[in-house]
Amino acid sequence: METRPTHEQAQLHLQVYDMRREARLRQARDWFFKNYFVENVDDAMRIAAPGTESGAFAGMVLGYWEQACALLNYGLLHDDLFFETSGEFFGVWERAKPIVPQARERFAYNGYLAHMEKAAQRYETWIESRSPGHIAAMREFMKQMRAQLTKAA
Repeated sequence: METRPTHEQAQLHLQVYDMRREARLRQARDWFFKNYFVENVDDAMRIAAPGTESGAFAGMVLGYWEQACALLNYGLLHDDLFFETSGEFFGVWERAKPIVPQARERFAYNGYLAHMEKAAQRYETWIESRSPGHIAAMREFMKQMRAQLTKAA
C-alpha cells in the first residue's frame, strides 16, 4: 500500500528542489551533463581534476545528489514523490557508476556514492514496475546524447 507524503517530507522535498535552483549548482549541473563522461577514475581525475572549476562542478553535482539520496534512503523524503520528480539523480548515477568500484578501492571508502547507488537500485525497481522498458530507453538516450556531444566537441 502506497502512503502519501507527510507535510514534513513535502517541505523538505521543496527545500531540496530549491537548492537545485541555486545559480552555481545549475551551472555545475549543466557542465556535468555536457562533459562528465568517464570510464575509470583516471578519466574522472583528468576531466574533473581536484582544484579546478570542473572538479568543483563534479563535486557539487555528485555531492548534492549523494546528500539528496541520503535523505531519501533515511526515509526523510518520500520515495514516490522523489522518484516521480527527481529523475536527474539517476542520470548522474549512470554517469558516475563506471568509476565507483575503482574509486571505492583507491580511496579505501566503501561508502563512496553509496546512497546514490542504493537510491538508483530502488528507482530501477520502482520505475520498471510502472513503466517497463524506461531504464533501457533512458540508457539508450544517454548513449546517443554522449555520441552527439562527443561529435560536437
